[in-house]
Amino acid sequence: MLFINAVIHTMAGSVIENGFIETEGSAIKRVGSVSELSESEKSDAIDLRGDSVYPGFIDTHTHLGLVGDALGFESDDINEMTNPLTPHLRAIDAINPLDLSFKEAAQAGVTAVVACPGSSNPIGGQTAAIKTHGVCVDDMIIKAPLSIKMALGENPKTVYHERKESPSSRMATAAAIRGILNEAKEYLAKKEKDEDQDYNQALEALIPLLKGEIPAYIHAHREDDILTAARIAREFGFDYIIVHGTRGHLVAERLIKENIKIMSGPLLCDRSKPELKDLTPAAPAILKKAGIEISIVTDHPVIPIQYLPLCAGLAAREGLAHEDALRAITIDAAKMAGIENRVGSIEVGKDADFSVFSEDPLTISAKPKMVVINGEIVHKA
Repeated sequence: MLFINAVIHTMAGSVIENGFIETEGSAIKRVGSVSELSESEKSDAIDLRGDSVYPGFIDTHTHLGLVGDALGFESDDINEMTNPLTPHLRAIDAINPLDLSFKEAAQAGVTAVVACPGSSNPIGGQTAAIKTHGVCVDDMIIKAPLSIKMALGENPKTVYHERKESPSSRMATAAAIRGILNEAKEYLAKKEKDEDQDYNQALEALIPLLKGEIPAYIHAHREDDILTAARIAREFGFDYIIVHGTRGHLVAERLIKENIKIMSGPLLCDRSKPELKDLTPAAPAILKKAGIEISIVTDHPVIPIQYLPLCAGLAAREGLAHEDALRAITIDAAKMAGIENRVGSIEVGKDADFSVFSEDPLTISAKPKMVVINGEIVHKA
């Protein structure tokens, strides 16, 4: 398909004022100025009549598909709260692509998400980067496993305190994580030496983390929990990204020393628990100004997925540069998730995921006029 007469915000360089995008199958074949096209090519094209085109938006931390919209416990598969250490659980085994939220995501221009297990366990399982259009999750995967989900602070502490089990303190949560990581190191060492040992699916799941093939996504709101995450990662030599980092802006200069990256959000919610008492939509701007890499997230269903552009707009209102706000849900989000080879910008060879707007997509009145995922028009207003 050929789309012409658009203002193309590639997020990979300068804006193309009167541009075209040609797709072939699921990928972008050509991008350029309409002046490069012949009259015969233009005659069969889809005319966007001066509207703006943006890469598909990306939410790097959601629970999309793991909890059913309006279905209660029957469709709530975010957390397995019978065992605090479950790295072997896979988000893809609980995702329901036919949940209404997928349709709402696509209609809002959110074309890719990272779907994650929850934060009730110190180690909750394996995340997956997926598209928001499809009927079978296997056909929607960008990368899985993408990361190992871990959690520090109030959530695991609260869950296991109520069960009168360990870990019910921050010390025990960190110790539990260290314990299984040490077991995984020993397991890996024996495996590499071809020594006999029983198969252990939990320890197997941690091998890609220890070998540097995937990072950890570590849920942490409080600044001390963020730095505990950094401490554990240093001890075991794995890569990590902080999820939420709600109070990280209070110690931004210290976080820079750790080269910490933060998936900032949710921003459009109340201060529903003690860890959120310093929540502010100005956090992305403060973190970015300090030199910290960020993406902006909804934590769906905490904030419904379709409001991801509004969250970026709110961050822009509170001081984040408009371009940086766009980047935080496009190319910077893709880089944060390690999927920038596929999505995040409008470039030749990347997936044909983009949305068409007649106004600034970060404003409350904006709705996509068209959404394309994998080269297919999945929404047209």
